[in-house]
Amino acid sequence: MMMLDSPTFIDKTGYFPGRNLEIAFYELNEGLKLLRRRLGEERYLRLRAMSDRMRAHFEADPDDKTGDSLKGREIIHEMEDLLKLRAGKF
Repeated sequence: MMMLDSPTFIDKTGYFPGRNLEIAFYELNEGLKLLRRRLGEERYLRLRAMSDRMRAHFEADPDDKTGDSLKGREIIHEMEDLLKLRAGKF
């Protein structure tokens, strides 16, 4: 969802009419908080910092024209890679 709906995260299907960037990042960060113990403090803090950077890139490029949105999407892949490193240990 983060990849498809970025940079604004506005739902175009009509199923989630209130969805926006604020809600998408609230959900992501709350999900990270819920997993904090399982992730470990160091990895949690890295993921949280990545989330903040990603949001800044999307906010800087809401029309997907300057390249900042692409940088934000690259961070999504980095976060996935970081999570996969220990996926078997959850």
